Amino acid sequence: MIIRSLRFSARCLTLAVLLAAGAHAEPYLAVGQGPKCSQCHVNPTGGGLRNAFGNVFAQTQLPAHRVDTGSDVWAGQLSRYLALGADLRFDAQAQQVPHSKTLEDFQMEQTRLYVSASVIPERLLLYVDEQLAPGGALNREAFGLFWSADHTWYLKGGQMYLPFGLRLQDQTAFVKEITGINMTTPDQGLELGWLKGHWDAQLAVSNGTAGGAGTSNGKQSSAQLAWVESAWRLGAAANYNDAAASGSRSAYGVFGGLRTGPIAWLGEADLVDDRSLPNGGVEMLAALAEANWSIARGNNLKITAEYLDPNRQVGHDQQTRWSVVYELTPVQFVQLRAGVRYADGIPQLATEHTRLYFVQLHGFF
Repeated sequence: MIIRSLRFSARCLTLAVLLAAGAHAEPYLAVGQGPKCSQCHVNPTGGGLRNAFGNVFAQTQLPAHRVDTGSDVWAGQLSRYLALGADLRFDAQAQQVPHSKTLEDFQMEQTRLYVSASVIPERLLLYVDEQLAPGGALNREAFGLFWSADHTWYLKGGQMYLPFGLRLQDQTAFVKEITGINMTTPDQGLELGWLKGHWDAQLAVSNGTAGGAGTSNGKQSSAQLAWVESAWRLGAAANYNDAAASGSRSAYGVFGGLRTGPIAWLGEADLVDDRSLPNGGVEMLAALAEANWSIARGNNLKITAEYLDPNRQVGHDQQTRWSVVYELTPVQFVQLRAGVRYADGIPQLATEHTRLYFVQLHGFF
């Protein structure tokens, strides 16, 4: 058993060094290296538990310095059938709002545990993503996943994150907030996926209640299609939610990424038509552009520009936001992040002119 484990770890280590693909949920790593999300994650749409390949890469290629553990390399697998992973993000932050006292606090952003059971290896998977903190336990994902024999298509059923746009780490990004499709709003339903060559496509039907009980009003449909090259990718997504009794909600987006030398560029633009609001409907537009500069191994500088028009029928209500974040991964399993975010909006609203400073400890395995 020990000899088999050592051989398996050695094969994973060799594979990671040769292929060098991203291992985190942040899409800039995939753009910078070239693979699809399914190369490093158990979930074919990315995020959550890393597979053996992703885990080994995170230890051998991502950090600035790897602490030598000899032949012991964590691959996430407790056995052939069971795998485990986790993420912890702890912040120290200061928020400044004009005409208000600066708010300084420590905050547990999240602690999450991932568990997967490959009841039929490479074919049938049971998966759970559980948020343990802050507050009490909260289930984010819990689904069954069945793969075809050649892994060109899959069927997923249960509670899941819906396919729509870039799976960003920052769930407060404008493009995530206006669509309402992010990692805080999973839904219960079915997803059919197709991964063939450069193509990556998903079609999902869900309750449309962000994890709550279904209604008799209708359901939510989500579709996404992307073309992935080694140096760039481009995709489009659409979502239609008819679950609310007061009206429907539709969203359309385009997204992509480009690698130019040490810089990985990301972009997304989303248009939302929300007819479920009491005032008769609002059309919103949000866009994001991001540059990730890999200065040196284990060091990344992230610069993000965001734009939001919360109501396209109202003039001069647009908001912009700029963020600069430095990410240092000194050793395996540990990342330190420090950043500042400046928001600008309607002059009369002080809350749209905030400045946020933060330092974050990110632990993962």
